Amino acid sequence: MTLKCIIVDDEPNAVNLLEVLIAQTTQWTLLAKCYNALEAMAFLKNNAVDFIFLDITMPHLSGMELAGLLPPETKIVFTTAYAEYAAESYGYATIDYLLKPITLKRFLAATQKIEAAFTKTTSPAAISAHKADADYFFVKSGKTLQKILLKEVLYFEGEKEYVRLVTSTEDLLIYRRLKDIDEQLASPFVRVHNSYIVNTELINKVQDNHIYIGNKQIPISDKFRDRFMEIVKKRIF
Repeated sequence: MTLKCIIVDDEPNAVNLLEVLIAQTTQWTLLAKCYNALEAMAFLKNNAVDFIFLDITMPHLSGMELAGLLPPETKIVFTTAYAEYAAESYGYATIDYLLKPITLKRFLAATQKIEAAFTKTTSPAAISAHKADADYFFVKSGKTLQKILLKEVLYFEGEKEYVRLVTSTEDLLIYRRLKDIDEQLASPFVRVHNSYIVNTELINKVQDNHIYIGNKQIPISDKFRDRFMEIVKKRIF
């Protein structure tokens, strides 16, 4: 796929690495290499690009500050050595978030996400179409079947062969695998870690790659972060 991009980064070595990776693994056209945000703004004023490789920590004007000045539809691939900006980055039209040093394997994965963002072959509705849609379910506790309302579930936590179900008033163990439960759940539930599924409607806040829900702090893993942040991004004002 032919796409037009620019690199915005104050580190020459990082710029050179991205330039080599782009040249060796894609058919994209690198239109410019900008070493600060002001150079990028001047270039973008008169040139159209498909997306931007954007470093976050730059002098004078950070990558986040530059992103806030760009048209909201401008697609961005953030590049940084700091993981703590990941959640904030998805307040923009972010395709991916690359942690430095960027490896060939990680860059190749990013190229797939980038090109998929422009082909839009995957429908979110199609992804979740197979999942069950119900307002409640029953949990067996001894000889009792206890009714649980889905809207009251804060999160599910996998514990080997068991899953811990947590609401504001209940903390129950279910003899099921988290994977099986994930396959049965639809929105607003989303898996954010190998050990956690959360109810996005009950999240208090997202900060530093962690979700705060109820009294629990839950990590967001790299494997599930993009899917989760796409959901969050739709609710950012």
